[in-house]
Amino acid sequence: MTELTTSDAETNAGTTAGQRVIALVDDDRNILTTLSIALQAEGYATRLYSDGEAALDALLHNPPDLAVFDIKMPRMNGMELLQKLRETSQLPVIFLTSKDEEEDEEAGLAMGADDYIAKPFSQRLLLARIRAILRRAAPLPVSEDDPVPMPKAEHEVITRGRLAMDPARHQVTWDGRAVSLTVTEFLILEALAARPGVIKSRNQLMDAAYPDDVFVDDRTVDSHIKRLRRKFRAVDSDFTAIETLYGAGYSFSDG
Repeated sequence: MTELTTSDAETNAGTTAGQRVIALVDDDRNILTTLSIALQAEGYATRLYSDGEAALDALLHNPPDLAVFDIKMPRMNGMELLQKLRETSQLPVIFLTSKDEEEDEEAGLAMGADDYIAKPFSQRLLLARIRAILRRAAPLPVSEDDPVPMPKAEHEVITRGRLAMDPARHQVTWDGRAVSLTVTEFLILEALAARPGVIKSRNQLMDAAYPDDVFVDDRTVDSHIKRLRRKFRAVDSDFTAIETLYGAGYSFSDG
């Protein structure tokens, strides 16, 4: 299968200024149709793809605001698609997984997915996760009809020892070397770095990344922390700034 017969004109013709675009990648056409209808009812534009190969080029050359991937697909599965995508893009991605694919869930988060939802899933839950990630990823653009916004003060760069975080630009450096983070990883690190030495529980960290009171289990938090450490150790093999306090949570040390 390739991209669904729904043309770009049909999927995007109604896109208005500031409207968010969601790409759905799944070989189950019933899921694609059902989710597309639900997302459009919430005001999103949708693009539909029935396998990873069909989606990859489009996601790279005409990126949406967020993508939802199934894992098990023909030709190129969701894991392979995410791996290819992460070579050049930090597009927010949510995985759809089966409940018996726990290893896939952890592997997907480790590869850079922002979230996962187990099948069968609630559409309300998926919509809540999408809203949470989009809200934190970037503000909606201002249309010509909107009031002119008040000028903002110069944005603040968070500096903690060798770490520098620029929330306005979603940029992170360690000793001046860039570290590429997903939206969820950035928000978890920002919550830790906001108060060095203070222990943050898993619930507190996920509240920082998911402001809509959406349930996320402990394994998700731990997988994101592992991924953060791996990324920082890629630029500094001695990185130990994110500390684990067993039974309590995590903290950031700027010493």
